[in-house]
Amino acid sequence: MTPSARLAAAIDLLTAMDAAPRRPADATANSFFRERRFIGGGDRRAISAIVWDVLRQWRRAEWLIAQVGGEATPRLRVAVRQLLAGESFGDIAQSFVEGKFAPGALARDERRYLETLAANRPDETAMPRAVRLEVPDWLLPHLEATFGETLETELAAMAGEATLDLRVNTLRGDRESAQKALLRDGFRAELTELSPWGLRLSGRQPVTASAAFKEGLVEIQDEGSQLVVAMLGARPEMRILDYCAGAGGKTLAIAMMMQNRGHIVACDVSVPRLEGAVKRLRRAGIHNAERHLLVPGDKWAKRRAKSFDRVLVDAPCTGTGTWRRNPDARVRLEENDLKELTVKQAEILDRSAALVRPGGRLVYATCSILSAENSDQITAFLTRHPDFVSVVPDAPEVPTSLAGSSMLSLTPGRNGTDGFFAAVLERKEG
Repeated sequence: MTPSARLAAAIDLLTAMDAAPRRPADATANSFFRERRFIGGGDRRAISAIVWDVLRQWRRAEWLIAQVGGEATPRLRVAVRQLLAGESFGDIAQSFVEGKFAPGALARDERRYLETLAANRPDETAMPRAVRLEVPDWLLPHLEATFGETLETELAAMAGEATLDLRVNTLRGDRESAQKALLRDGFRAELTELSPWGLRLSGRQPVTASAAFKEGLVEIQDEGSQLVVAMLGARPEMRILDYCAGAGGKTLAIAMMMQNRGHIVACDVSVPRLEGAVKRLRRAGIHNAERHLLVPGDKWAKRRAKSFDRVLVDAPCTGTGTWRRNPDARVRLEENDLKELTVKQAEILDRSAALVRPGGRLVYATCSILSAENSDQITAFLTRHPDFVSVVPDAPEVPTSLAGSSMLSLTPGRNGTDGFFAAVLERKEG
């Protein structure tokens, strides 16, 4: 595709996202490209890069366009992205050309807005802080309370592009053999600094096409997510429950830690998510896991009360820790979402706690950076459940730099991972 054709496709994709504002951008993008199979892999990555840049600059672009009296359409957002990247008005105008696969020439009003911005860009120090930091107004106080003076550094890290992290499946091989296998397919991976199983690639790469992935030697999983599993301290012959398993990403890592011995139950409320785990478990060579669909009125949990050595609760959350990957989530997140999620998290914690045996452990985790979903939930839980206490995990897989605490808190700025939280709680004996 020509650069102009890629620009036109990016505008079309942004238009599709505008038409489904509550749908995650990656889901819309997947559908968009599935319906246009003629777009090759390189072009897909280039188009996605344009769109994700626009999403990362959403509020700033909207503010700039408003200063010159315009409306933030997909076309103007793409053009302002070019302006913010240092392109001149002339360069931008030349990229908006007529043609079958081109975006079409700039309209008179579009030219006027862009010429004004290019010639005399508004003073960005006049931007409201929430706009400049690309967060919803209502969320800024929560973030300030969490990060204090490091807020701008952390949000700058979240505005960057995420790395592509892999977890080596030690049931199939070690990190050295995985590195060599990936290199044979043209993927140069580096060891992660924190996870003992992690490998890291830069940018978006089609690693699922590699033999290492197809043969189950590696799995895509952020380093932070790997460390959450490390906090669980899973061992062979244990009975472990992955309570909010989704498509089984953490289940895979737990089975690996158990060396395929013992018993794992992967639970979720979604049939499609659980069905998605089947292929992944088979590819990884895992045979000690079963799936269970949680439904209203289910007696399954009652029959298994106090029977699990470990229970992992990867709770539904705002996903604020994944903004590097999902910049659209900054815009879509509403205050009521946080209120509803914190209620749901407390309910899930209470239900899952009943499944932990005396002396067993409950690990609560989120991919959120908000105290309301993390440490505040643990404080409230311990008040409701005096039979539980916070404990420091005794798992050697937790790196020394992060050991010594019952809670794990990771951020892109501080750790180079997605934002993750985990807390280890133990049910008292007797």
